Amino acid sequence: MVEAFCATWKLVDSKNFDEYMEALGVPFATRQVGNATKTTVIISTDGERVMLRTLSTFRNTEYVAKFGEEFDEETPDDRRVKSTFTMEGDKFVHTQKWDGKEARLISEIKNGKMVMVNPLYSLYNFSVQH
Repeated sequence: MVEAFCATWKLVDSKNFDEYMEALGVPFATRQVGNATKTTVIISTDGERVMLRTLSTFRNTEYVAKFGEEFDEETPDDRRVKSTFTMEGDKFVHTQKWDGKEARLISEIKNGKMVMVNPLYSLYNFSVQH
């Protein structure tokens, strides 16, 4: 099912991202950069492993992991978290845990766009980059 997400996605817009970063404790200056950054997300698979790459002028990241297996992640805002990739039905879920906190980034395909939602704060819309 993850194959539906395997593409290069370019951020079209986001809502409430500043509030989300503030709730995570991201400093003001970093939030300003984050708000101005247009991110590209590349998702691919290799057998049982999924690769998630994020590219921006601020910072690039790349993570490769098996579904359901925890891995170490350093987020663009410098949090060190334990993460997992899972599928919940037709949704791709990226869960991050740190210091007794948890963030879930839930992605689904709607009308040819990848819509990523953090249930508490944010909505991101990505379109396929050609």
